[in-house]
Amino acid sequence: MATYADRMTRFRALLPGRADLVFVPLGTDLDYLTGIHRDIPNWGRNLHPGIWLEGAWIAPDHAPILTLPRMTAEFGAKGGTDGLDVRVLGDWDDPVTMVRGILKELGIKDGATIATSDDAEAESLMELQALVPGARFASATHILRELRVIKDADEIATMREAGRTTEAAFADVLKMLKIGMTELDIVAEVDFQMKRHGSLGPSFTTSLYNTGPNHPILFGRRLQSWPRVLTAPVSVLFDFGAVHDGMCYDFGRTVSFGAPSEEQVRVHRLIMDSQRAGIAALKAGAVTCEEVDRIARDVIADADYGDKFRHRLGHAIGWDVHEPPFLTKGDTTVVQEGMIFTIEPSIFQDGTFSARVEDCIVARPGGGEALTTGWQDLVVVE
Repeated sequence: MATYADRMTRFRALLPGRADLVFVPLGTDLDYLTGIHRDIPNWGRNLHPGIWLEGAWIAPDHAPILTLPRMTAEFGAKGGTDGLDVRVLGDWDDPVTMVRGILKELGIKDGATIATSDDAEAESLMELQALVPGARFASATHILRELRVIKDADEIATMREAGRTTEAAFADVLKMLKIGMTELDIVAEVDFQMKRHGSLGPSFTTSLYNTGPNHPILFGRRLQSWPRVLTAPVSVLFDFGAVHDGMCYDFGRTVSFGAPSEEQVRVHRLIMDSQRAGIAALKAGAVTCEEVDRIARDVIADADYGDKFRHRLGHAIGWDVHEPPFLTKGDTTVVQEGMIFTIEPSIFQDGTFSARVEDCIVARPGGGEALTTGWQDLVVVE
């Protein structure tokens, strides 16, 4: 069982020769290292005085220091601070003075290599550049991925629970579905049910992709697609996921509003066959990411729908919704046991019927282990 302290120790052991200092802001990397969970995101930035120093300062030979603005310390960053040297910046304190003192304490010299998370704010880097002349910047996220890419038993259990929450929410959403609902009705119900079942919120923006003779594809145009009334016949394609203990799930199923046509049945059968082929191919130590993609893609291509499968087969997942490596042409990463991928084949057809499926799959020596398995047949609402 890996503890957060174990992760921090292993991460610090990777730093000599690669970084003199690491700054990890509140976010995915810090969540992985400490258990300080992210909060529900805001549309606009919610600024506190000194927010640019909000995060952990990590050096190879010094205990981590966590600096927080007073408002974050009081209203956020709950849990995960055990064993950390926590320092709070008062509303009227000078963040530059605080960080200058930390840099001196950690022995950081001009020209030092400073690694930061990939999602660090530019403001943090500009302030550090002024405080450490000649500083060179590197990616702490890239270093940390050496640990994050393989999930241990506890992480897999956490993802399994995120999947359980996701499927429980979907089961209750299905009870509410009826012809004549709008897309917004369904999206709102999905998000409500995930929260009702224990998710802090959706792990990404809940999406529906709906196609049929009277429902042209409107990818990404939510303010146009949300008000549309879903009248039969239409394929309703779900894409959503819950959060559990800092980890993200990603899930998809297809629902037919109205009795399905032969075409709907056919495309749904093809994407399910494709997913089964991809899951079976996910053999740790024996296959590359691009080979898994090809095996699953061939099922759809051989049925003459290859041009309708428009995207990669899947992506690694865990602490972020999308993580490398990717199940796609050109990714020659060898699949290793404990990697978790989505396997999400689809057939998108404008003006007629579409289908998609998505589950999170753990790579094992004998093939993939699906963390969610419900609703293998096309769901029909009449």
